[in-house]
Amino acid sequence: MITTEPAVLVLEDGARYEGLAYGARGARLGELVFTTGMTGYQETLTDPSYAGQIVVQTAPHIGNTGVNPTDMESDRYWVEGYVVRDPSRVVSNWRATGDLEAALDEQGIVGIAEVDTRALTRRIRSEGAMRSGIFSGDAYHDSAEAQLEQVRAQPSMAGQYLSDKVTTEAAYLSAHTNDGDALGTVALLDLGIKLATIRNLNAAGFDVHVLPANVTADDVRALGVDALFYSNGPGDPEANQQQVELLAELLRDGLPFMGICFGNQLLGRALGFGTYKLPFGHRGINQPVLDTETGRVEITAQNHGFAVDIPIGEPVESPAGFGRVEVSHIGLNDQVVEGLRCLDIPAFSVQFHPEAASGPHDAAALFLRFRDLVLGNTTPATNN
Repeated sequence: MITTEPAVLVLEDGARYEGLAYGARGARLGELVFTTGMTGYQETLTDPSYAGQIVVQTAPHIGNTGVNPTDMESDRYWVEGYVVRDPSRVVSNWRATGDLEAALDEQGIVGIAEVDTRALTRRIRSEGAMRSGIFSGDAYHDSAEAQLEQVRAQPSMAGQYLSDKVTTEAAYLSAHTNDGDALGTVALLDLGIKLATIRNLNAAGFDVHVLPANVTADDVRALGVDALFYSNGPGDPEANQQQVELLAELLRDGLPFMGICFGNQLLGRALGFGTYKLPFGHRGINQPVLDTETGRVEITAQNHGFAVDIPIGEPVESPAGFGRVEVSHIGLNDQVVEGLRCLDIPAFSVQFHPEAASGPHDAAALFLRFRDLVLGNTTPATNN
C-alpha cells in the first residue's frame, strides 16, 4: 500500500533525494547502483550479486506483476535497499501470489519511492557508483549531518570480501534432469549462485555438487568431479585470493572450467591478469556483447562492477603460465572485456549471465559449449 510517510536517499557527495517510504522502515547503507531491466525485478532482488548494494530501477513502473515463488533466484532478498519511481498500486499478473511492497517489508528491505530515478541514474553515470543510504521511519528524522556521516563511514565496495555472506552453508548435490544417465559431475563453487544456473547445468546433463566458498582443492578432488564451475557473486575479486589460488591449482590438474560473472574475474586473476572497478558497472538485461569467435552480437543479462584487465585482440600469454588466452566477448557499449577463452587448457568464462534469469536467451548455448568441453569435443558448440 502506498503511504505518505517520508523517506530520503542520501549520497556520499551530499546529494539528497526526498521521497516516500517503500517496503520496510529504517536505515540501510550500501553502494548505489542502477539496473536497466524493464522486467525481472524479483530476480534482481533475489540475486546474491547485489549484496551490499542499494539498487535503483531505471524503469519507472515497478511492482505491476507482483511476486511469486517461482521467480526467486535464491531463498531471500539480497539488496540492501531499493529505489523506485512509481510503485504499482495494484498487482495484475496471473502468476502473482503476493505484493512487492509487502514482500520487501517482510524481507526487511528498506526502500524509497517517488524518486526521480532518471536524474539519479544520470548522476551515477556521471559521478560513478557511490556509497549511499536510505532513511525512513525514525531514521528519517535524524539530522542531515548524522545521516551523511553514516553514509560516509561505510566501507567502499572496493576491497570487500562478500563471498562468505552469500555462499551455501553446506555442500549439496543437485541431480541432472535430462533423460538417461548423467553426462558428468561438476563442482560448482557457490560465490552467490542464482538457482537458474544450477537448473541449466542439470538440464545439460550434469550432476552438480554445490560447494561453499571456503572449500579446498583436496575437497574438490575427493569428489572425483569431471569439471569445475565458478558462479556469479558480489564483492571485489581482488579480495578473493583463496578462490583464485584454488582455481589455479585445479587448472593445473587439468580440470575443465567454466565461470560466469564473478567467476570470469576470478579466472582472469588465476591466469595472472588484473581486475579493476568500473565507474558504474553493467546491470540489466539489455547489454550487447560481441562474440569474437562467431562474430555474433548477443543481448545479455549482466550484473558486475569489476572487469578483467587484458588486451583485446590477438591472444596473449598468461602471466601465470597457463598458455595463450584471448578475449572471447567484448561489451559493445564501452569495449569492456566480457569473456575469456583459454587456448591451451580447457577453460573459458563470460562476464554475463547465460542462464538469463531474467533476461534474453541469446547466450544459453554456452552451457552446451561447457558440456562439449567436458566431454572432450574438439569442436565445441557455438551459439547458433
